[in-house]
Amino acid sequence: MFTVTVLCAPSSKTVEATLVENLRNAWGGGEAVWLSVGEAAEFAVGQEPDNFWQVWDSLQAQGLDLVIQPTFGRRKKMVLADMDSTMIEQECIDELAAEAGVGARVAEITARAMNGELDFEGALDERVGLLEGLDAAVIQKVLSERITLMPGGKELVSTMKANGAYAALVSGGFTAFTAKVAEMIGFDENRANTLLQENGKLTGKVARPILGREAKVQALEEITARLGISEADVIAVGDGANDLGMLGRAGTGVALHAKPSVQKECKVRINHGDLTALLFIQGYQRSEFAS
Repeated sequence: MFTVTVLCAPSSKTVEATLVENLRNAWGGGEAVWLSVGEAAEFAVGQEPDNFWQVWDSLQAQGLDLVIQPTFGRRKKMVLADMDSTMIEQECIDELAAEAGVGARVAEITARAMNGELDFEGALDERVGLLEGLDAAVIQKVLSERITLMPGGKELVSTMKANGAYAALVSGGFTAFTAKVAEMIGFDENRANTLLQENGKLTGKVARPILGREAKVQALEEITARLGISEADVIAVGDGANDLGMLGRAGTGVALHAKPSVQKECKVRINHGDLTALLFIQGYQRSEFAS
């Protein structure tokens, strides 16, 4: 048995009952359940429709996301999340670079690295090298003035934790940011890279080993083993090429507003909804959300 979920951005409320009924009838689905009127609905089907991706394409043009997944086990015991452009709306290294006057150059490298065009470790070294000599106090300035949380993140973590799940933030960014973001949102733990400092200035180097794609997979393995749960019990979310390892291994891997190369590798793609979409696809109703 599979569950089909139709959803949209919370602000638009453009999921129409007629559309849901048409899909349900076309695919021989069960009765529709509204998780949030106008925002998210689901129904069960016996098998994956042959034309699912064609319908997905047409709904994307209407500002709607469409997800199909096995019904059994879709409510997860752990959320494993990337930070930059996933739990926050920015790339922290790009914001530091803007303060250092090298924003355009660093942002270009970041975009290429996240799309899988560059080696992650080499790209990180190059970008951090451009920050050499930046006053370390700028980190706090960026946190307070430039970093904003991705909509729905607090609800996602709070609701899953209220239902007994564990929340881990694993980033190719920096501990100076993940520690604060994890605290703000309510993650149980966080892992990231460490920016090296000397005499109150950034040295332009990152502590080894660098946390990249494989380290995110390692975090998935280590944390699930410690909790005594399986990788199938995890919902992972990210947007960049360095997230593909954990997205592929987790029970549900969600490409959230992701780079094209990442979307190609993921069956669950959220391009219009916010992070609360991860609750809807687990079958939570909006009335069950915690804040």
